[in-house]
This record gives sequence, structure tokens and C-alpha cells, in this order.
Amino acid sequence: MGNPPAADADNDSSSSQESSDYVTEELGPPAHFLSDKDTGTLVSARGIELHGPWGHVFGPLDLDIDEGGVTVLAAPPGAARTALLMALCGRMRLTRGSLTVLGFENRPRKVIANSAIACLNELDGVRPSVTVRDLVTEQKRWDSRWYKIVPRVDEQGVADMCGEVFGDVPLPALGAFIDDLPELQQLLLRISVANTRRPPLLVVGRTDKVSDDAEHAKLLERLVALGKTQSVITGDVNPVDPAVGVTSVVDMHDLLGPGDVGVLTVRR
Repeated sequence: MGNPPAADADNDSSSSQESSDYVTEELGPPAHFLSDKDTGTLVSARGIELHGPWGHVFGPLDLDIDEGGVTVLAAPPGAARTALLMALCGRMRLTRGSLTVLGFENRPRKVIANSAIACLNELDGVRPSVTVRDLVTEQKRWDSRWYKIVPRVDEQGVADMCGEVFGDVPLPALGAFIDDLPELQQLLLRISVANTRRPPLLVVGRTDKVSDDAEHAKLLERLVALGKTQSVITGDVNPVDPAVGVTSVVDMHDLLGPGDVGVLTVRR
């Protein structure tokens, strides 16, 4: 789908756009949470639509998500679900509609500065030949000031970055290649690396990539733990057991169709 220019910094409204665009990241100190006026509301979307070069992707649709906990968007994997998750954290421009996230209306750059996204290959794919040590070290260097020398991490460095996300799940071996890790460890590692700033909003794609039922439940359990201090949004095609502790499940099977990113549906 290419990587077109980002929206103007002073005017992030995307209602007049007629094509889907990625929005580049603008880092900054994360907001601690919503203003008093908007307390309790994380996402408010009205009539949002996305059209890409190949046609209609999703919408128009309305969506409301409360602040805190874990919200699961129940929909088949594909272009529409991926694009919606990216839009909710500011990484993709909408064609039209009003989208307010974290109190910012149609301002994706502000949302980017206050959110993290993980487990979407379009944004955070990892090469199979990269080791756990390499991935964690690279992230520590990105997080450090430019003049600081950051040595390669040891096992304690991996534990410092990943321990909160992994919880009681065993940490991956320092020299293991990412592609050789079990699915659960791969996804938790990608979440750990993406979530080092602990912003108010964390978006996680492809939780249904974990095929083992027990590991899938464990992944949701770890997201629920993160949802105690952040708002977490994820997408999943599978039924979600309420006992896991997710805050809400939004059934979008009739609103978001399947398909692969880059092979979008025909314009209606």
C-alpha cells in the first residue's frame, strides 16, 4: 500500500482524504489520561470510513469504547480489521468521519504520541534472523538519548523490558531467533518492545494468530493484566471467554469483512 506522506502537523483532520495513508510517528511525552471532560471515553467514532487505492475497506461505522481494561474487536482477520486498528491509534488516515481518541478529535499525530501498537506485521514485523538480544538491545538504544552508549543487553536486560508483559510466562532465551520462539512468546516479546513507554493506549493486532487454545487464553490474560494501567484494544476472530477478564467485546463480524492488506475489496 506504499508509505505516503503524513498528515500536516497543524491540521490532522482527515475527513477530506479520499485514500488511505499511513501516518508517521511523532514521539513525545505521553498524556497520563483523558481530560475531565472526556473521562471514561477512550474512543468515539461517528461515520468513519476508509477507502484505499483498490476500493472500499470499511465503513461508514460508529464505535464507542470505554477507557481502561481490554476491548476486543471481534471480526475476521484481514484488511478491514487491520486498517481499523491502525486508525484507532493514529497510524492510518481515514477517508471521512469523526474519530476522537484520548480526547483528540481527528488528530492522529497526537494519538500516535500517546499510544503504542504491536503485533501488526505492516508496522512491527521482525526478521526471522533477529535474536532476542538484538531486538531488545535495539529498542533500548531507540529509547535512550542519542549521546548514550547502550551495550548489548544480558538476561537481566531482557527481564527488565519484558518481565511485566510476560508475567508468569517464561522469558525467551537471550540468543534465540525470533522465528524459533513459540507463538505466545513471539507476540509477548513484540508487545514488550512496542510498549516500553507505557502510553495510555496500547493496540495489539492478531491475538488470534496464537492457534493453541491455552496459549491464546494466556495471551488475553496478559493483556488483561496490562489493562489495569492502560487501555488495550485488540482484534480477534475467536469467541472470548468472559472468565479471562476482558472488559468488553464489540461484535463487528457484519461490519468488517475479511481480506488481505493490499488486496482490498471493490469500491461500492
